[in-house]
Amino acid sequence: MKITRLDSAPKCLVGEGPVWDVREQALYFVDIAGRNVHRYDPRSGSSHSWSLPGVIGSMALREKGGAIVALADGIYTLDFKSGATQLLARPEGLDPQVQFNDGKVDRRGRFVVGTTDSKAKAPLGCVYVLDTDHSLTVIDTNITISNGPCWSPDNRTFYFSDSLRNAIYAYDYDIATGRASNRRDFASTEALGGIPDGATVDTEGRMWMAICNGRKVVAFRPDGSIERTIETPVNLPASVMFGGPKLDQLFVTSIDPLALKGLGIIKPPEEGGGMTFVIEGLNAQGLPEPRYAG
Repeated sequence: MKITRLDSAPKCLVGEGPVWDVREQALYFVDIAGRNVHRYDPRSGSSHSWSLPGVIGSMALREKGGAIVALADGIYTLDFKSGATQLLARPEGLDPQVQFNDGKVDRRGRFVVGTTDSKAKAPLGCVYVLDTDHSLTVIDTNITISNGPCWSPDNRTFYFSDSLRNAIYAYDYDIATGRASNRRDFASTEALGGIPDGATVDTEGRMWMAICNGRKVVAFRPDGSIERTIETPVNLPASVMFGGPKLDQLFVTSIDPLALKGLGIIKPPEEGGGMTFVIEGLNAQGLPEPRYAG
C-alpha cells in the first residue's frame, strides 16, 4: 500500500465530495468553504476550477452536460463553459438555518442529498431525493450533519450518516422508486476517534469511509464490522472515492484545520491539511459513479 499527496491538485479549505469521471479519467471535488468546484487530471497534473456564488455541499456530473451542485439553499445546475449557475430545485419552506451538504447519484440517475444544521447542533436536516423530473422528495428526517451517502453494489442497501451522532445508518432501498425505509444502525465511529464523513462502496460491498478528526480511512464489511483501518497523513480526511483507469485507487480529500476557526473550532495547523491524497495497493476496486439523468 502507498499513500501519495497530490501536490499538483488544488488545495482546499474544506475538500469534500470527490467524484471520479470514468469518461474523462478525471477527478472532480468541491471546496465547501472556498466555494469552488475543482477538476483534476492525475495524468497531466493539470486542473481547472469554477467559482460558485455560495457555500457548496456536493456536486454530481450531469448526463446533459455540466454538473448539478448542492448550494446552501437548493440544487443548481453548473455550466462548465460559462461557469453560470441556475436554480434547479429548492424545497418549499426551507429553514434558513439549514443548508444542503453531501450528496450522490443512485444507479437510476437520481441525486440523493442531505441537509445539515449550519450550526451543527439540532436535528433539523432531511434526506432528499432529486428525481429526474427535478422534483424533491423527503426520504428521511431528524438528521443533524448529513454525510456519506452510498449504495451497496446490488442497490438494495442505502448508507447514510449523521456525523454529530457518530452514526452510520443502513436503509432498505427501492431502486425502482428511489425510496428508503427501515433505517437501522450500521456502525458507530465513536471508538475510532472521529466522525463519519464521506464514503463510497467497492465491488465487494465494503464501505470505505473517511473518519474526520480521526486520521483514518476505514473499510466496513457489509455486516458493519471493520475489515481494515488505514492511518492517513492528516487528521481531517473528509471524503473518499475510487478512481484511476482500473478504479483501484482511493482518492481522499481533506480539510485545512485553519478553515474551522469560523466555526469556533481551534485546531493546530498541519502540513497537508486541505490537500488531496491517493492510496494505491488496496486490492479493492470501486464502481463507476453514475451521472444525474435529469
